Amino acid sequence: MKPFQLSRNAFGRLVLTADDGRIYENIVPARAFPISAPEAGLALIDEEGHERAWIDSLATLETALGSEIRTLIETVLAEREFVPAILRLRHVSTFATPSTWQVNTDRGETSFVLKGEEDIRLLSASSLLITDRDGVQYRIPDIAALDKHSRRLLDRFL
Repeated sequence: MKPFQLSRNAFGRLVLTADDGRIYENIVPARAFPISAPEAGLALIDEEGHERAWIDSLATLETALGSEIRTLIETVLAEREFVPAILRLRHVSTFATPSTWQVNTDRGETSFVLKGEEDIRLLSASSLLITDRDGVQYRIPDIAALDKHSRRLLDRFL
């Protein structure tokens, strides 16, 4: 027996049918660790904020329920989450803060203002999370994968 079923209703919202037959509408997936472990630990939360299902990992979910459910959850998460990955630093206005950064991301070209160096957080030995003055977060998944020019600009702030 499957632990739960997940589908979209006529309004495009998620509906969870529990193994006991109860139906929960307006389900929202929420990652436990969205930056450091995005594939592990995911809760399905109802409109009242109660956790209705826990998923240890998206890989085990796919094994248990099939790729359609995993794809559905990943699609909903992509609609809700916005953390562009910086692929290249084109220009930094000044090496003092605040400074304006012009970057290429996986979502296109953009610029943002870095208020202070404390807004650059090290997530691991090779990844960073940068928060702009408006609270938008950008990630650099692998510093070593950046081109030489980008690393040189970034080194001034680390």
